[in-house]
Amino acid sequence: MLPHSMRPMTDSIPALEAIGLTKTFREGPREVSVLRGLDLRVEPGARIAVVGASGSGKSTLLHCLGGLDRPSAGEVRWAGEPIAGLSERRRGLLRNKRLGFIYQFHHLLGELSALENAALPLLIGGMGAAEARARAGELLERVGLAARVEHKPSELSGGERQRVAIARALVTRPNCVLADEPTGNLDRRTAADTYELILELNRDIGTSVVLVTHDLDLAARADQVWRLEDGGLVADKARP
Repeated sequence: MLPHSMRPMTDSIPALEAIGLTKTFREGPREVSVLRGLDLRVEPGARIAVVGASGSGKSTLLHCLGGLDRPSAGEVRWAGEPIAGLSERRRGLLRNKRLGFIYQFHHLLGELSALENAALPLLIGGMGAAEARARAGELLERVGLAARVEHKPSELSGGERQRVAIARALVTRPNCVLADEPTGNLDRRTAADTYELILELNRDIGTSVVLVTHDLDLAARADQVWRLEDGGLVADKARP
């Protein structure tokens, strides 16, 4: 278990919240509604999975939640703070602090070591290099890569690269991690091990997780499972 100092502060304020989220795209002469007044409340430490057919808007939802795409209507709040009126700079700084991202492809920088990749969000946030490397090293050790910290992505296996990506997503101790098919590029066994690591860190650190996945077996291990249908979320499964 991680030291208490590595766990984010939590209270009754949702880690992430969407209210009336709407997103439309124009295709030629017609408008296509992808999200239609969607609501989602992510409590501190929650594990939420979002499933749905290809093209249903799952990635669009994550992009709106992460402030990477602007909704057509509605509101997104990070730890209680609405993001719509923020400047791009302020939104970027807040995103770096409040959120972590894990994608199907690791998106590591090939010229940097595992340690440097994991420390990058801290350096962007203004932390000193020595402290950033120390904190990144703690997480890399936690995900089983203590002996690989100086290796570059090309020297790591697919599962190892994804573990570096997980460490990078969690190194800022964010309120919530948004994971878009984080195991989709891995073989079945490595995918199961990687997802187990995400859940283990969720339990130990207390960071909320919103997972988009096609894998219903992985989704079933979340606290709540929502299906994205017709632009809204329908409870697929919920456990107290």
